[in-house]
Amino acid sequence: MQLSTKHLLGIKNITETDIHLIFETADKFKEVLNRPIKKVPSLRDVTVANLFFENSTRTRISFELAEKRLSADVVNFSASSSSVKKGETLLDTVQNILSMKVDMVVMRHPAPGAPLFLSRHIDASIINAGDGTHEHPTQALLDAFSMREQLGDLQGKNIAIFGDIQHSRVALSNIFCLKKLGANVKVCGPPTLIPKHIDKLGVGVEYDVKKTLEWCDVANVLRIQLERQDIKYFPSLREYSLYFGINKQILSGIDKDIIVMHPGPINRGVEITSDVADSKHSIILQQVENGVAIRMAILYLLAELRKV
Repeated sequence: MQLSTKHLLGIKNITETDIHLIFETADKFKEVLNRPIKKVPSLRDVTVANLFFENSTRTRISFELAEKRLSADVVNFSASSSSVKKGETLLDTVQNILSMKVDMVVMRHPAPGAPLFLSRHIDASIINAGDGTHEHPTQALLDAFSMREQLGDLQGKNIAIFGDIQHSRVALSNIFCLKKLGANVKVCGPPTLIPKHIDKLGVGVEYDVKKTLEWCDVANVLRIQLERQDIKYFPSLREYSLYFGINKQILSGIDKDIIVMHPGPINRGVEITSDVADSKHSIILQQVENGVAIRMAILYLLAELRKV
């Protein structure tokens, strides 16, 4: 079995078969990560460049760890300390890096479509680690993989995404991924943070947190992306927390167990309280662990395609 594409630019570009193949490969790598020796030689002699034009902690460390667990040679690039600051174009930057014989590029960029643009101009395999407010495919895959561990097949399961849907690349990738896996998806948040026409993606829209929690099997809670908001979308964080935050009190009033997820970083006390984030309902730390296995799977499968 092989992936149907030589890049991972977004969930929209891959098939349901691709998703299942990534999950099955990640299952095997998760076993590797739980062994005393956590390293395999699968990517020996493969060079991966991590190009992060936006700040990142979790995603960058997760990719770097995945690459090193696979024995790849790793090059880290940060825009804040590079020639980008001197006016160098994206294409020039990457072509300079590729002239050093890089095989794969993991890229995070503030401009939607930057990884797609790059994939049309260079020969290396591109993995999108987040492009603007567009997509964040590896996060969606690790989220769905974590849900699958808890619920089994996601066909017919009810998944709710809470929070800042308007500015979230995680939300869009999650919707594409979950719909391909047959789940029912609903978004919940203030009307100002729900994109117009989102129902055309086949998702439900709800503005009542309690009603949504009563409906769902999984609550995937997103943070408020203040850094991407150029105007005020709600009066204050305190008011947001009051009407749309998820806390122990509201969860206790629901007559079933719900799985709580969060892609991080968490704004504790805003979209989610500490007593929920750290509760038995939460699988936030499992998401972090699964992120390494999923990214190992993607790197491995794309590297295998390059051999063909």
